[in-house]
Amino acid sequence: MNDNNIALISAYMDLGAGRRGVDMGPSAIRIAGLTERLEKLNYAVHEMGAIYAHEREICEQGASNLKYLDEISEVCKQIKDQVLAALEKGWLPLVLGGDHSIAMGSISGVASFFRQRKERIGLIWVDAHTDMNTPETSPSGNIHGMPLAVLLGYGAPKLTVLNGESPSLAPQNVTLIAARDIDTEEKELVRESGIRVFTMSEIDERGIGYCMDEAIKRATAGTCGFHLSFDMDAIDPHEAPGVGTPVNGGLTYREAHLICEKTAMSRQLLSMDVVEVNPILDRQNRTAELALQLIESALGKMIL
Repeated sequence: MNDNNIALISAYMDLGAGRRGVDMGPSAIRIAGLTERLEKLNYAVHEMGAIYAHEREICEQGASNLKYLDEISEVCKQIKDQVLAALEKGWLPLVLGGDHSIAMGSISGVASFFRQRKERIGLIWVDAHTDMNTPETSPSGNIHGMPLAVLLGYGAPKLTVLNGESPSLAPQNVTLIAARDIDTEEKELVRESGIRVFTMSEIDERGIGYCMDEAIKRATAGTCGFHLSFDMDAIDPHEAPGVGTPVNGGLTYREAHLICEKTAMSRQLLSMDVVEVNPILDRQNRTAELALQLIESALGKMIL
């Protein structure tokens, strides 16, 4: 990987979410000054192009437990192709969402690239939710509640096919941080899957530094590095109000930054996505600005 090159991919989609607006998230982060701030960190920023989902008014919803499946799967295929193209050039993919279903495209692309080289990747998933519903357990049918399950090999075949012949991720290399809102029927798969989940209760008790150290250790055990997937609803809504599914009691401003700072210090980051910024619900672009600051921290900006 060429450490000084970022491949920027914007995925404008809110079909996976129940509340409209996160399709404008990439624009909000860009308006905050993304390219200029990355260049100040001595990165060359390469625009890979924007990917747009059709508006839901002209899409077929389809099954009530897999809403907008066809359009979401097509968008994720395009994201996967863009990620693969970036990695072929040696550039680190940075994918801006959009709802969290876009991670099926970004992560399957990274996993596919390194699988071709006989390597596997790890994952640190930062989220208030575990996103491990299947069509059988989802109370809403919203696909943004399913991507982690899909990447582990569970769910609709039209989505799991993104993984290729086997799941994109090995559960022993997957850690979820900041969970505090898990659907009742989802819990069984979370427990049985073998992933590590740090709930906010455990973070409160042990501290985010300890939890992140363990997450990095898991994500890098026998892997070539890891992907960081950061859902902005992991952060407490007092700090990040502009998200579609806010849950009280989330990460503090500094806890969120420490996650990203430790990511940078590990020097094992392969790729990253930032999702679920909803400008409609935000205040003066505050959440998008915070998302940008977290990207800076993950890519090496330090306090001193």
